[in-house]
Amino acid sequence: MKYSRILLKLSGESLAGKGNHGINESVLGEYAKQIVAVAEGGCEVAVVIGGGNIFRGLSGTESGFDRVKGDQMGMLATVINGLALESMLKRLGGKASLFTSIRMEPVGKFYNRDKVVDELIKGTVCILSGGTGNPFFTTDTASALRAIEIGANVLLKGTRVDGVYTTDPEKDPKAIKFETISFEEVIARRLKVMDSTAFTMCRDNNMPIIVFDMNKTGNLMKLVSGIKTGTLICD
Repeated sequence: MKYSRILLKLSGESLAGKGNHGINESVLGEYAKQIVAVAEGGCEVAVVIGGGNIFRGLSGTESGFDRVKGDQMGMLATVINGLALESMLKRLGGKASLFTSIRMEPVGKFYNRDKVVDELIKGTVCILSGGTGNPFFTTDTASALRAIEIGANVLLKGTRVDGVYTTDPEKDPKAIKFETISFEEVIARRLKVMDSTAFTMCRDNNMPIIVFDMNKTGNLMKLVSGIKTGTLICD
C-alpha cells in the first residue's frame, strides 16, 4: 500500500444515489465494500461523511432556521449517515466504530484523537461524525482537521467526478482535467475543491488532497495502492 493511513471524505448527497434525499442502500453498500477491501488490505481508514442528503445547515437558514440551530441539525444528520455506514461495514464483516464530536455515548464514542488512532492501528474503520462539533464549519473543514489530527498520509475526497477540472465538467464539455495541481494554482484559478477554510488548513499543514470518483468501483483500492486516479493537490 502506498498510503498506510487515509482520511476519506464522502458527501452526504452521494449516499442518496439518484434521489435527492435519504440513503440509497446499494450506494451505501458499494462504498462499504470498497472501504472494507482497503482496510483488509492493511490501510488504516478514517471516514468523514456529510449530511446533505438529510439536512443542510446553510439551506436551512434560507428556510428561516437560525444558523446555529441549522448547523447543529446538519451535524446530527452526519451522525445518522455515520450510523448507517457503521452498520453496513459490520454487515460486510468489517470492523467499524462511530465517533461523534458531540456527546451521545449510547449512539457513538465521544471523539478523542488518541482513541481513534488506537482503533485505527487495530484495523478498525473509524467514522468521525458530527463535523467539528461547532456551527459555521463544514464537513470539508472537519475532514481537513481530522486528517491532520490523526496523522493521515492523505485526504481523499470522493466525489461523483473523477478529479479537478478547469471548469465544471458536468456543465462544460471542454473542461480540462488536472492530473496534479498545486494549492496555489487552485487558489489562483478559484477552483472549487473544498471550502476555503478546509483548503487553507490542508495547505498550511502540508496535507495532500486527492479528488476522485468514488462511484467507480475499485478506485479507492487503486488510490491506496499507488495507482494514479483522480487529481492530486499538493505543494
